[in-house]
Amino acid sequence: MPAAENAEAASTSSASDTSASSLERLVGDWLTVPDLAERLDVPLSSVRRLIDDRELLASRVGERNVVAVPAKFLDDEGVLPALKGTFTVLADGGMNDEEILRWLFTPDDTFPVEGAPIDSLRGGFKTEVRRRAMELAF
Repeated sequence: MPAAENAEAASTSSASDTSASSLERLVGDWLTVPDLAERLDVPLSSVRRLIDDRELLASRVGERNVVAVPAKFLDDEGVLPALKGTFTVLADGGMNDEEILRWLFTPDDTFPVEGAPIDSLRGGFKTEVRRRAMELAF
């Protein structure tokens, strides 16, 4: 690889690493696939299916670049039911998975529950969160 291409690839990789680490910090607590399987008391394949079916969004985190899901996507009952539809609204608005995660976890004091949109979802304000998500699309 020529030096210029190598430098460009390193720069792109570094920017991507910085973006991933800032997302990791923004979200805070993550659960790996095995941790999720244990917490939900299901096989690993079921957790992977939840991710494939977009009932959960995952990202690669940590030094070992493992697949993990934000811990706030679960409550005492399991996976938050409001997530899948919210992911769909945001994706239909043109967001990719990383942008969806960033939007859900970026603090916004205009929501009914203090914190980020994910906190309002967890607080039962699904309609308000989705309304705001739809506003982004149009």
